[in-house]
Amino acid sequence: MSQFVSMSLLSASLALFAPSANERILVDFGQSQAKGWRSVNDGVMGGRSVGQSTINSDNNLEFSGTLSLANNGGFSSIRATGSNLRMSKGQTILLRVKGDGRKYNFNLYSRGNLGGYSFRQSFATEKGKWIQVSLPVDKFFATWRGRNYSSVNLNPAEVKGMGILLGDKKAGPFKLEIDWIKLVGKAEAK
Repeated sequence: MSQFVSMSLLSASLALFAPSANERILVDFGQSQAKGWRSVNDGVMGGRSVGQSTINSDNNLEFSGTLSLANNGGFSSIRATGSNLRMSKGQTILLRVKGDGRKYNFNLYSRGNLGGYSFRQSFATEKGKWIQVSLPVDKFFATWRGRNYSSVNLNPAEVKGMGILLGDKKAGPFKLEIDWIKLVGKAEAK
């Protein structure tokens, strides 16, 4: 049986992994092994893509499956909710990933049910190579059902979830490993 990772234990573990006030680990997949990440694939609209997340033998989150363009499909995603992730303008999300050379999207969600707009940035991977991806919080843009909405802005203080999506219109197998997700930079004073 696959192990899934939870954002629900995130708040309790943040203090254990925070090396400085300017860097906070949001998720370290080698440290947390509870349930929480879920798949949302194009089957919700008739597509045939398959994707899932598991914790692999190296204690990394592995997002893998097969992207299909059949029935106007073409996306696979994983998502996790948590309490407020305490993000601020000016901060940056860092990910350590090993990919397959494809381009993925990192999504933020302000609704607890992960509905409504997703706020997105894309990142490229290098096949079989660990890289660090830097995504400034201020650069996320609103999307909904594949359309961009420039009139909707992200309020980082309201972020309650995150996810990874593949929708590059290339049918075939995919695999992305994620070691950790961090937030760096000073939080705004309240």
